[in-house]
Amino acid sequence: MEKANITKSDVEKIAHLARIELDEAEKEKFTRNFENILAFVNELQNVDTSGVEEISQIAGLKNVWREDEAGKSLSNEEALKNAPASEKGYFKVKEIL
Repeated sequence: MEKANITKSDVEKIAHLARIELDEAEKEKFTRNFENILAFVNELQNVDTSGVEEISQIAGLKNVWREDEAGKSLSNEEALKNAPASEKGYFKVKEIL
């Protein structure tokens, strides 16, 4: 299996983007894991798939579509009836930011 070129710096950048903190041991571990994953993907790219039919799923399922029609909906009062808090006809929730 050919090794991918992943550095500890790459792992640090990914961790920063994912907003996670990694210690040095975890950085080394993830560097090896990413190298192994990418090496496997590279190996899969070398597999000869000529003559293999493309499939999207193997269970034989088909999408069943229906017309998008408006149906009965709840009134504002019904929708807010069990809400823990409401204000001026809207759900009241805690601030997020």
